[in-house]
Amino acid sequence: MPNLSQLQNSLILLSKTAGAAILDIYQAARQYSIQTKTDNTPLTQADLKANDILIAGLKQLTPDIPILSEEGKQTPWAERQYWQQYWLIDPLDGTRQFIKHSGEFTVNIALVKEHQVVLGLIYVPVTGECYYAAQDRGAYKLDAKGMETRLQVRAWQRGKTLVLASHSAVEERTRRRFGHLGDFTIRPLSSSWKFCLLAEGQGDFCPRFGATCEWDTAAGQCILEQARGGIFNLEGERLSYNTKESLLNPYFVAIGDVAALHPLMPWGKWPVLPAIY
Repeated sequence: MPNLSQLQNSLILLSKTAGAAILDIYQAARQYSIQTKTDNTPLTQADLKANDILIAGLKQLTPDIPILSEEGKQTPWAERQYWQQYWLIDPLDGTRQFIKHSGEFTVNIALVKEHQVVLGLIYVPVTGECYYAAQDRGAYKLDAKGMETRLQVRAWQRGKTLVLASHSAVEERTRRRFGHLGDFTIRPLSSSWKFCLLAEGQGDFCPRFGATCEWDTAAGQCILEQARGGIFNLEGERLSYNTKESLLNPYFVAIGDVAALHPLMPWGKWPVLPAIY
């Protein structure tokens, strides 16, 4: 297994290179050449350019570790099930927001070992902020000026709950699922950036009752866990990776203050509502 501390600096530079390529395309024009993938999600030149940069960089850093990317050819389960460790990446998480020019998109890099994420990095191109963490080493934010801050989730306070949710989340349904926690405010936000904000204490939890894949959550899970938060399926169990043929995640809730909020979630007994976010 590679030295995680030594890898972090190289990964920060690599993510910034990919982010710069994304921004070049993002700032050049408001109209993009858009393809539609087989899962009906969009694909742009920026996704592909960032993917090429990350794949080349990771192969140079760790030539013996396989790579699984949203924009790469998917390795068959017959081979992938035997991987002990691998890179799991989303070169441009939030492509729809990239197309909408909202700025809410990220570069996600994670290292998975034996079904758990041991290193995670998320770069936000529009702000120049980089969030990263490694197992048992804490979570950190590097701002655009190069200042590093250690991250920790905030303590939850009833009546002052801030929910980070995707733009497609329906407020009425969110309140029906989480109204027992008292009054709360919903902040719409896309991409894995939500996990970063939870990790630095700018929110309390993030529900996701819609389709996501493992590359959407892996990097953010490591960052959030190292900041004393976590991501859990609807049975209250932490997410794991590369355990089945499908790369789809179960529905989940990402939580900041796990000690306070995990016992209050209705694990296994969620209100039956349409899953549209």
